[in-house]
Amino acid sequence: MSDSWYDTAQICINGHVITSMSVSSPQSRQKFCDKCGAKTITRCQNCDVFIRGEYHVPGFIDVSSHFTPPSFCHNCGKPYPWTETKLRAAKELTDLLEELSPAERKTLKKSFDDIIKDTPQTKVAATKFKQIAAKIGKAAAEQLRELIVDIASETAKK
Repeated sequence: MSDSWYDTAQICINGHVITSMSVSSPQSRQKFCDKCGAKTITRCQNCDVFIRGEYHVPGFIDVSSHFTPPSFCHNCGKPYPWTETKLRAAKELTDLLEELSPAERKTLKKSFDDIIKDTPQTKVAATKFKQIAAKIGKAAAEQLRELIVDIASETAKK
């Protein structure tokens, strides 16, 4: 039997990690984010299960660990608030891109849904994103990339 366990992460609703170890290091907890002032959560707002934080293995210390907030709840599969917010912002920004036709805007917005999930469509969506982003100019493409990269699946990032 393993004594390994997941700690609970505390993350603000905008996706800033407060602590990935709110159980083992309760002194690090905050009610509000010191980066944006948003409230913080430790549980999925859909199913009320704790957000997985650092994985503790007795006798092993990982000093190189960098915790990345999950995009989706491991229990119910629903997106966390920061995932929904960044996705909504990327879609809103897409609507402002006058260089694109309405059909291209629609295709780009649909690609975001597949980019944030690791599915067979992810690589196709990432390719569509790159093709359409080439039409909008470097500054706008970079803004979109910054919004989506934090919640993108590992497949899309590659």
